[in-house]
Amino acid sequence: MLLKQLCNAFGVSGAEGEVRDILRQELSTLGETKTDALGNLFVKKGANHRQPTLMLCAHMDEVGFMIKHIDNNGFLKFDKIGGIDDRILVSKNVVVGPNKIKGVIGAKAIHLQEPKEREIPLKTKDLYIDIGATSKEDAEKQVKVGDYATFDTEFRTINNIVIGKALDDRIGCYVISEILKKSYDVPITAAFTVQEEIGLRGSAVAAYAVNPDFAIVVEATFASDVPDTEEESYCTTLGEGPAITFMDMTYIAQKKLINWVTDIAKQYSIPYQFKRTTFGGTDGGRIYTTGGGIPTIIISVPCRYIHSPVAMGNLEDINNAISLIDKIILHINERPH
Repeated sequence: MLLKQLCNAFGVSGAEGEVRDILRQELSTLGETKTDALGNLFVKKGANHRQPTLMLCAHMDEVGFMIKHIDNNGFLKFDKIGGIDDRILVSKNVVVGPNKIKGVIGAKAIHLQEPKEREIPLKTKDLYIDIGATSKEDAEKQVKVGDYATFDTEFRTINNIVIGKALDDRIGCYVISEILKKSYDVPITAAFTVQEEIGLRGSAVAAYAVNPDFAIVVEATFASDVPDTEEESYCTTLGEGPAITFMDMTYIAQKKLINWVTDIAKQYSIPYQFKRTTFGGTDGGRIYTTGGGIPTIIISVPCRYIHSPVAMGNLEDINNAISLIDKIILHINERPH
């Protein structure tokens, strides 16, 4: 299963090569493929002279860590890459470096902590990665300063639920891959971008290079339908369809485009919801402000526990996202201007 391959792949921001290779192998027969200097992967289908040109975008990178110091006992100090909650880190399994050395995030043992220390969540500076090394020299035989690390999580499914790391945004990469396997009259360039989690960097370069008439960004967004969260505070709800973004900290949608997309969803009885919180940002925030401005829609698949070792999504939401984007493309010549 392509989604399983993508989620299990190592792809921290700045080290997306394994994800890029999987996508290139999957999609190389469907169109012209190219990688730019930053590492973005482009797959281009259709004649250039046809209008409007469409860009599909999803980011390949995931949150993770970078090794910044190896101490004399062989423990690895690290910094976070992307937004990760410090409270979830201690005792989690990770893999480090290109050889995927297995390790565990450790901390000072609780029975050695002072009572006041136990009341305060551990910070990244208090943590380390233990790979079982006996000394600095032993650790340096396996990893080095500057190596990346990410959570060591195997993808699995339970009925209609998918569980794994990096659903943000390997789900988006999967959705676009499935769209590229279909045939359309409109020329499409898919951009699988790098370094979204550390500042939407790849999409700025990609949008400038493609310069499309219209863009669809496919993301994963957090589902907050969990205990101790009031329903009015939900961002999205698992199982209620793909979410359409009105606004976030980098983007405000054109209302006429929102209405057009929701009308299409209603026409084909595709369930959808709105993203109901406005913090955070996506590649859409870079794309729609590139050049003279690119009309952009952001469609997200709800996931619980994103940016953690284990996220959870719904296959029906994923399939409905594919269906909605498919119908948008079929009606793209009716897009409001």
